Amino acid sequence: MHPNPAFRGTAPDKNLAFARGRGFGTLALSAADGAPLLSHVPFLVSEAGDYADLHLVRSNPMVRAAKSAVPARLAVTGPDSYVSPDWYGVADQVPTWNYVAVHLTGQLEPLSTEALPDLLDRLSAKFEAELTPKPLWTRDKMSEGAFERILRMILPFRLHIEDVQGTWKLGQNKPAEVRHAAASQMAAYGFGSESRELAALMQSPFADPDTE
Repeated sequence: MHPNPAFRGTAPDKNLAFARGRGFGTLALSAADGAPLLSHVPFLVSEAGDYADLHLVRSNPMVRAAKSAVPARLAVTGPDSYVSPDWYGVADQVPTWNYVAVHLTGQLEPLSTEALPDLLDRLSAKFEAELTPKPLWTRDKMSEGAFERILRMILPFRLHIEDVQGTWKLGQNKPAEVRHAAASQMAAYGFGSESRELAALMQSPFADPDTE
């Protein structure tokens, strides 16, 4: 998380809503030897925001590291883009990178394998709903025995969320007209991931320091 408080004022409920909406992130924990372990996982944040459910392939080293509850962090990234100093329209600026990121930190624990079918059903229902009006995919469309074979390959986990932190680096430390000028150039020429969406955030009231 960026240390500048100008980028850290977003309320926990908005950070959770962002993570819930993205539904995909990087899970991090430490192995027994202290080495960092990272996995890229789809997940579901509970309605209350107190846990996130996910699954891991049985052969993933994280499974061995998390035989019981272990500290873990789920990093969820959003739009990002390079920002050229020329875009601000004022002197003595430097290159930077604007972005949105949320970290969910807590204890990762294994769930009973009996929880796996429901978890997979909930995951597919969430993401299939984003494809409306396409008819929802369900496991009923699979051949007999195929779903059961998948179940043998993966295991369910739950991250009990104890801390929520967010960085929304949108140029809040710049005057509004300077930030908007950079956002206009970003929308036209920015590169990164979803740079136009990031530019829209920079131009919205959300980026004004007094709105949080």
